Amino acid sequence: MNSLKNAVGENELKEANTILRKYKAGKTALEQKIIENEQWWKLRHWRYIKGGNDYDMRPASAWLFNVIINKHADGIEAYPEPNVLPREESDREEAARLSSIIPAVLEQNDFEETYSDVLWQKLKTGTGVYGVFWDPSKLNGLGDISIKKVDMLNLFWEPGVTNLQKSRNVFCTELIDNETLEGLYPELKGRLASNGFTTAKYIYDDNVDTSGKSLVVDWYYRKTVNGRTVLHYCKYVNTTVLYATENDTERPEAGIDENGNVLYGESRAERGWYDHGKYPFVFDRLFPAEGTPCGFGYIDVCKNTQEQIDRLNQAIVKNAVMAASPRFFIRGDGSINEKEFADWTKPLVHVNGNLGADSIRAITVPNLGEIYMSVLNSKIAELRETSGNNEAATGTTPSGVTAASAIAALQEAAGKTSRASTLSAYRAYSRVIGQVIELIRQFYDLPRQFRITGPMGEDRFVAYDNTLIRPVYDKSGIVSSPVFDIKVSAQRKNVYSKVQQNELALELYKNGCFNPELAEQAAMLLDTMDFDGRERILRQIRENAGLSSKMQNYRELALVLARQYDQSTYERLMKAEQNGTAKVPGGEAKEISLGESAVTVKARERASQAAMPR
Repeated sequence: MNSLKNAVGENELKEANTILRKYKAGKTALEQKIIENEQWWKLRHWRYIKGGNDYDMRPASAWLFNVIINKHADGIEAYPEPNVLPREESDREEAARLSSIIPAVLEQNDFEETYSDVLWQKLKTGTGVYGVFWDPSKLNGLGDISIKKVDMLNLFWEPGVTNLQKSRNVFCTELIDNETLEGLYPELKGRLASNGFTTAKYIYDDNVDTSGKSLVVDWYYRKTVNGRTVLHYCKYVNTTVLYATENDTERPEAGIDENGNVLYGESRAERGWYDHGKYPFVFDRLFPAEGTPCGFGYIDVCKNTQEQIDRLNQAIVKNAVMAASPRFFIRGDGSINEKEFADWTKPLVHVNGNLGADSIRAITVPNLGEIYMSVLNSKIAELRETSGNNEAATGTTPSGVTAASAIAALQEAAGKTSRASTLSAYRAYSRVIGQVIELIRQFYDLPRQFRITGPMGEDRFVAYDNTLIRPVYDKSGIVSSPVFDIKVSAQRKNVYSKVQQNELALELYKNGCFNPELAEQAAMLLDTMDFDGRERILRQIRENAGLSSKMQNYRELALVLARQYDQSTYERLMKAEQNGTAKVPGGEAKEISLGESAVTVKARERASQAAMPR
């Protein structure tokens, strides 16, 4: 085992480069698939379709493209938001603060765009990758969390593992300009020769010159230090170390004891890079595959059908062009002026001698039968059904279906695939938020300022640090820290779901559910219902019930006092009490009876939730 001082040097980096090349060789097929899928996404897939005539036109229909953009739209409609829940009652307030702070951290990272980019990556390649890092250069050197989309062509892991966290090493590479590197690390001047390692590249429209760039490698690996496993990190170029946690043996000051002695914390060599001990990469798979942390996407599933559609389109269009462009056979010894014959603007064509019936003959082009159009339409239907992008999923009423309940049932069924995909995205999002909380726990020693939304929608400006969530050691050396669960819900609602929620609130209001005197019945009713925000309304109804009970007590007390001290006032109050009735907000007393909506309205409400996770 290497000593803590200069534990990572040239020999270790040579060994790391050997492992990196081995990892790259293990994902060659995956890289080729990713590059090919990107070309299919850009409708430039004819280079991968074998056979055919090079002179034929190559139409590229966008049926598969349409599948992906519709699935992306479904995912964006269900954009997530985190709700941090405590494991212990004492951590409830801190969980509420984190629930307010984390959306601000995500907003500062433009996470909405990152979420969209990762979703595109997931739909095209089958796997989207988030990177959750600590960036010490943010906030003028104070440092903050950075969340990015990671290109899978630049990420390398141990072949054969299905969980990235079980890989022995993880490498993330990036090409950086040599001038930039030499400015940041003067020791690199004259040492930036290529090591022969190159990453796979997309097929760009532009001519990308990488001659003045060098490959910078972020190497993450685990080791056992002082009886526990820690995550180490090394940034290097070729065989030159730019930074390595194993080489960082400086122990920071941690305070002063009761005798005035300076206390020191653990060095990076002992503590590692991230206290949570996880690789800072989160994979979001679409369709899982065994033996790999990656999955496969809609292009992998549907590109064969898309190829057949384009081949049929090519044949049909070619036949139509040939039929619309007349051609002729002309005898070599014929006496026809071919130049005049080919010029359709000339009304006369000169002929030398007699014009025989066999001197010129039109080339007949056979007409394609209806069977070919039927095959084409069946292939389009196959692609749409296979991908779950049929008429019902895109909001079109299927032919022959007119009943609102039947339409709603079809749209409900059509949204199952989108809901499943969105739920997998939520699971990855939950892991991202988990790493964000751990980075806050580790690095937020100094307070950061945030603008959050208050309970009434107002802007509030707060400071936050990790004082209440950092680990605490007892006398026996056992560490404890608050543990939180993350519940993910859809932040955005489509127009129909907003209308549905508003109509439900108005319906509850009209039927007296918000009347404090009917709180017990309203609570029993809401207990049988299920909709977003139900718990909050129940809590408010119970609070109003308590307020109504207090008001009744005060009313009785007023009657007692009036009877004792002012008989006329008492009689007036009693008369009003006897003549009064329990009023609901609508103005007259009634029992709670939730009215039924029209069938079509209910069908639209159910259809609006078709792609929304429950």
